[in-house]
Amino acid sequence: MGGGIVTLPGWIQSEGSLRMITNAHTKTRIDEIEAGIYRISTPVDILPGGFTFNQFLVVDEAPLLFHTGLRRMFPLVKEAIEKIIPVNKLRYLGISHFEADESGAVNEFLAIAPEAVPVCSQIGTYSVNDVADRPAHAMSGGEDLNLGERSLKWLDVPHLPHGWDCGYFLDRKTGTLLCGDLFTQPGAEHEPVTESDILGPSEAMRANLDYYAHSIHTRGLFERLAAEKPRMLACMHGSSWRGDGAALLMELAGQVEGSAIAVR
Repeated sequence: MGGGIVTLPGWIQSEGSLRMITNAHTKTRIDEIEAGIYRISTPVDILPGGFTFNQFLVVDEAPLLFHTGLRRMFPLVKEAIEKIIPVNKLRYLGISHFEADESGAVNEFLAIAPEAVPVCSQIGTYSVNDVADRPAHAMSGGEDLNLGERSLKWLDVPHLPHGWDCGYFLDRKTGTLLCGDLFTQPGAEHEPVTESDILGPSEAMRANLDYYAHSIHTRGLFERLAAEKPRMLACMHGSSWRGDGAALLMELAGQVEGSAIAVR
């Protein structure tokens, strides 16, 4: 791991990455899914069979947390971050779209990280600035956020899958797409990273609880994401996925488009 990162006893090194259970009671864990990118995951029982809420910590000179998590999960997320860096060193709180699991703990983090600011789409500031204790840094589509050694490209994707303010970050260094609610997988037990099927489980969940807006621009937005050729899809619910991200995104586009046509 890079300079300035605090390591504590309890880490397990597997296949070159680090992993750790950070809270034995809730089974919250943190895993390095790519160099300098950590997935924090907490299983919950809000759905039959369980569910997971994931946040992603990108470590650099100006560290970023993508998704703050729910306000009531703040102690768990904070505890996990502190296994990697002092939480007061956070500089950015990335918000894909305004929703409780995306931004619920924004003020709790702002209170303990004095230089941190929320980061969201320009449209997102409409909601974030009304709630957050410090103004948000607004991102335009295609704009880079410089963290130090790496930069993150902001991609505006309104209503994909939902929220007019929705957008994602692509880490140019590793090809990791922080893809929010895309490929939402049910269940409480997930490997941090998989190369197995995530489309099938996510589509099975969508069949019972369709969380897509089905905008007329949906396919074009998928094409925009696929053009970035991500090699890792960092999903907010379930496993992250390693492989040909462009192909999988377009396969999902076909599924979503097909279901929308069937409903019409």
